[in-house]
Amino acid sequence: MNKVKLLADSTCDLPNDILEAYDISIIPLGILMGEQIYHDGRDITPEDIYAWSDKTKQTPKTSAPNPQDAIDFIRPFVEQKRPMVFIGISASMSATCSVLQLAAEYFDYQDFYVIDSKNLSNGIGLMVIKAAAMAASGSSAPDIVDYIENNMRSRIRSSFLVDTLTYLARGGRCTSAVALLGNALSLKPMIVVKDGAMDVGRKYRGRKNTCYMSYARDLKEDLLQADTERVFLIHSGCVKEVLDEVYQFLESLHVFKEILITRAGGVITCHCGPGTLGIMYAAADK
Repeated sequence: MNKVKLLADSTCDLPNDILEAYDISIIPLGILMGEQIYHDGRDITPEDIYAWSDKTKQTPKTSAPNPQDAIDFIRPFVEQKRPMVFIGISASMSATCSVLQLAAEYFDYQDFYVIDSKNLSNGIGLMVIKAAAMAASGSSAPDIVDYIENNMRSRIRSSFLVDTLTYLARGGRCTSAVALLGNALSLKPMIVVKDGAMDVGRKYRGRKNTCYMSYARDLKEDLLQADTERVFLIHSGCVKEVLDEVYQFLESLHVFKEILITRAGGVITCHCGPGTLGIMYAAADK
C-alpha cells in the first residue's frame, strides 16, 4: 500500500528543511504585481514585494493557483497511485482548496482528500506537520482527515501583530484615513483568525518592541495550556533583537519542545507588510 502523500499551498509558510523532512509538496499561490504574475516562494521575495508596493503605493493582489498548475502539481502522485491529502488556506480567504479538488476531478481520482484548514500561515503548517507525521507512521488518508478536521483544526490558535496599517489600507482592509490616524498614533492591531476569517483583537500603542512583548505576554495564559509539541514565531522582517526577546519569553514558559522561527511568505507579506509578528500554536488536546 502506498504511503499517503501530503500536499499544501505556499501560505503554510513552512521552511524547506521541514518540507523535505516530512516529504511535503507545495503549490504556490499567485502574486500579481501590475500586469505580472509571480509564484509565491519561487520567483519573488518579500523584499521584492515591499519595493514594488512602496514604489507604486499599491498592494499586490494574491490569487489561487490556476487549474493547469494544480493538474500538473498532482499528476506525478496520481500516476504513482498514491493517496493524497491536501491542506489549504481557509476557503473563506481563497479558492485554492476548490482548485485542487477540481484538479483531482480532472483525473477522476478518488483517493484525493482536501482539508480546508480554516486558517493561514503557520496555523496551516501545524496541521500539515501533524498530518505528515501521521502519514509517515502509516495512517490512512481517511484517518488523517478525520483527526485534522474533527480534533486538531479547532485547536489551532493563530494571531499576529501588525506594525503598520499602510498595507492593510492599500489592500482595502481598512480605510486610508484609519491607516493614517493609526500610524500617527503608533497603533498596532492584533489580528486573530476566527472561523476561517481574520478579525481584529486587542490594539496596542507605543514603541514597537514594547508592543511586541505586550502581545506575547497577553497570550501567556493560553500558551501555558497549549499543546507542548511546538510553537511558531513567524515574522515578516522583524529585527533579531525583537525575535530574540520574544523567543526567550516563549522559552521561559517551559511549555514547548520546539520553538520555530519562520519567515512569512508572499501572501502575509502582501496583506500585512513589514514588521508583522505572529505566534501560532495548538491548544492542548483534551
